[in-house]
Amino acid sequence: MEFFCYHRDRRGVLTLRQKLVEEHWAYMDRYAAELIARGPTLDGPAGLPTGSVHIVRLPDPAAARAFAFDEPGYQAGVYRDVLLRRWRNLLGRTMWDFPGGRTGGNRYLVLGLGEGEKDDSAPQDAGELIAYGPLLSDDGERRLGTAALLRAPDREAARALLSPDRHTEIHVHAWQFGGRPS
Repeated sequence: MEFFCYHRDRRGVLTLRQKLVEEHWAYMDRYAAELIARGPTLDGPAGLPTGSVHIVRLPDPAAARAFAFDEPGYQAGVYRDVLLRRWRNLLGRTMWDFPGGRTGGNRYLVLGLGEGEKDDSAPQDAGELIAYGPLLSDDGERRLGTAALLRAPDREAARALLSPDRHTEIHVHAWQFGGRPS
């Protein structure tokens, strides 16, 4: 099973977050083979972290909850909340397989929330998509939204990926490839 996990930072935790970065990376190293995508969301002007996205293959919802809530930053109080949902990898690849590479251009996390019909297809023009799939209920039966990582010229172009007709809320966050620096 695949899961989308988005830890959102509390305000004023940058120093604590930085102090825990090695513990966070060591924790994620344990899941290296299961990770589909990872990386921080960032505020616009300063580029400071505002959250942490992980898309991961795990055996079941209990393992996904353990992954999300045993994470060192969560345990230390860095995050204000966690969005954890089943997810389906409609591109069938990891972020490391993205033809556009790790750098260059603006990268975004786009979250569309709201129940709707299941749609098991990626957009026709998937060239700039890094990861894409529906957010699902624990049993995988109900579509609760969509999560995408993509390269786009700007925030508005990233938002245009998802239809407001199919989502009650659409959130766009600057995002970058995560992991230990090379």
